Amino acid sequence: MKPYNEISLVRGLTLVPATAIVIGNIIGTGVFLKTRVMTCNVGTPGKVIAVWIAAGLLSLAGALTYAEIAALWPRAGGEYVFLREAFGPAYGFLYGWMQFFVARAGGVAAISIGFAIFFNTLVGNSLNQAIFSFNIFGWQFTFLRLQAVALAALAVVTLINCAAVVVSGRVATFLTAIKILAVVGIGLGAFFYAHGDWGHLFLSSAGGACEGVDATARSGLAGFGAAMLGALWAYNGWNDLTFVSGEVKNPQRNLPLALIGGTIVVIVLYLFINFAYFYVLTPTEIATVRSDSSVAIEVALKFLGPVAVSLIAAALMASSFGTLHVGMLVSARLPYAMSRDRLFFQRLARLNPRTRVPVMALLLQALWTAILIITGSFDVLADYSIFALWIFYGLTAATVFVFRKKLPDAERPYKVWGYPVVPALFLLVTAWLLVNTLMTSPKQSFSGLFLIALGLPVYFYWSRRNRTGNQEEIEPE
Repeated sequence: MKPYNEISLVRGLTLVPATAIVIGNIIGTGVFLKTRVMTCNVGTPGKVIAVWIAAGLLSLAGALTYAEIAALWPRAGGEYVFLREAFGPAYGFLYGWMQFFVARAGGVAAISIGFAIFFNTLVGNSLNQAIFSFNIFGWQFTFLRLQAVALAALAVVTLINCAAVVVSGRVATFLTAIKILAVVGIGLGAFFYAHGDWGHLFLSSAGGACEGVDATARSGLAGFGAAMLGALWAYNGWNDLTFVSGEVKNPQRNLPLALIGGTIVVIVLYLFINFAYFYVLTPTEIATVRSDSSVAIEVALKFLGPVAVSLIAAALMASSFGTLHVGMLVSARLPYAMSRDRLFFQRLARLNPRTRVPVMALLLQALWTAILIITGSFDVLADYSIFALWIFYGLTAATVFVFRKKLPDAERPYKVWGYPVVPALFLLVTAWLLVNTLMTSPKQSFSGLFLIALGLPVYFYWSRRNRTGNQEEIEPE
């Protein structure tokens, strides 16, 4: 058996599972839930479709840009590696700090709870009961069955991802196929079995209840910006394949194809199902959907009847489980990469001798995520991290310009289409979103900046403690 520091990652992900990771990580619950709010934000189906297209094109611009960078640096850790090589280790560490301790763990915790919520719908809301409760210095702590199911789902996906990456890739492919079937099934059912009217596309949402949607975000530029953020949340995850770049076979070819192809597939699926929504329901009906329901359920009720609630809940549960699986798969590669640079606990750089995956990093990620599930603090972390993370997304996209200047003669198997216009447009829209968020949500924005600043003393500690880093070893192809 090789010593741990002689064991390297295995490039076991071919094009199909790599593309499945992109699609499976993007399609979560947003496409089933966000159309109601977006309709309230902009008022008409045409504008909603335009927002889905705009957000999709922005994501595609990001995928095109990332494809060149990922093919140039096909290493575990993805954006962490890109930022480190372009701007220095401090930028890479601060990004990794935000992702590991805040965004990744918070996001995975939220997905775990989401899975439990959909499962709760299937079992008649029986998971709302408390397992135990106690008081600590005036703080009331209650542990629900819902949290227990979320923890169980987290444990299952962690166990799956401890297997060889080939196994995780096959699981991701299977779960992504279920997601695609759910989206296509709802759309086809709406078009062929529900009584719809294309005239709905020319109506407005006037008179809709718009439950929980702030009045200041229901029209104009503010409404469009709010709708864009909702759509981008639904498209979120197109970049996560880069975290497992070190395990993609023939990365110079498969990374660009998976990133671009997967994003295009999702854009088409999102437009398809949204046209189905507006074909069956009027904009006012969509805007009046309760916040604890979804447009997908209301549409499915038109051609499936009462059984639609259970079927859509099952589809959402399967979708969230697939996203949870991919989320844990890619998340562990970030602390692994940081540990290889001696900027995190060294044990996390160890790969399992048999499966060749960073099991210790997976377990630590799962432990921290479990703490957030138990304490219920993930929503606050996720809200505060969004602004900060988009700063890093912009910086990551900017590395394509940095590498073109620093490494002009480097072999580039893929060059971003439309350079420099496409990456420049991505950066401009990202800047607009950041300014808009700073103006409309200053508390969350400055809290995100504060979370970044908290990582600085940690970085100085690790960098002083370990002056030298390790170069990542990749299994030869």
